[in-house]
Amino acid sequence: MGDIVEEIKNAKTIVVKVGTSTITHNNGTINLYVVERLIRVLSDLRNEDKDIVLVTSGAIGVGCSRLKLSKKPDSLPEKQALAAIGQINLMHIYSKLLNEYGQIASQVLLTKDVIDDEQRRTNAVNTFNTLFRYGSIPIVNENDTVATEEIEFGDNDTLSAIVAVLIKADLLILLSDIDGLYDKNPKYHPDAQLIPIVHGITSQIEQYSQNTDNSFGTGGMITKLAAARICNRHGIPMVIANGDNPYNICRIINGELVGTVFVPNGKED
Repeated sequence: MGDIVEEIKNAKTIVVKVGTSTITHNNGTINLYVVERLIRVLSDLRNEDKDIVLVTSGAIGVGCSRLKLSKKPDSLPEKQALAAIGQINLMHIYSKLLNEYGQIASQVLLTKDVIDDEQRRTNAVNTFNTLFRYGSIPIVNENDTVATEEIEFGDNDTLSAIVAVLIKADLLILLSDIDGLYDKNPKYHPDAQLIPIVHGITSQIEQYSQNTDNSFGTGGMITKLAAARICNRHGIPMVIANGDNPYNICRIINGELVGTVFVPNGKED
């Protein structure tokens, strides 16, 4: 146990992913209280000379809010248009807050074909490394406005794990609307028990995973376990923690057991 704690404490390159339910209210409007504290924490980590990437969801949800839609539409053109509206609003908030804390924001929008093509993947890696050299905090999202089924990641949990592998990150933190992985869904079962440490995705761990009810998001515990598998194969520790309090990131980096820690073993599950 001590080894993984030290590995997390010494992490230099860190990917933090925030879900729609973490950074927005139920109606899709941006939760400024949470986002401001998130940016403060990430800025402080950058001041400690750590390389930080923020993978953000929420573009479509924010777009829905701007147009006062009660739920996400089904058609691809509508979702892509809403992503275009929401993404610029998200970036405006992130950039404004990062600037207030003396940081340089940058935006990287990815689709799966970038990762699948060797030359484009290399270009993406070079871009990330140059942004780190410039001291910037890249803000990553899937390019929902142009992504189709053939070139989409499908969810940002998977995207964040792929980005972590791409940049050879030392740690991936997934901020969610629950405290971590439970043996039952804590929203419906008061006796649910938090699982603090996971060594490999066993069939029992699979049974614990459940989808969420959020009307604007796309992820859930199933996609988080998929991200954990990717990290596991590449030796990257991953933590699922509650994003309602972004200072949980500091607690994780300081070596506290927060949420659920997935300890990598470099093996296929």
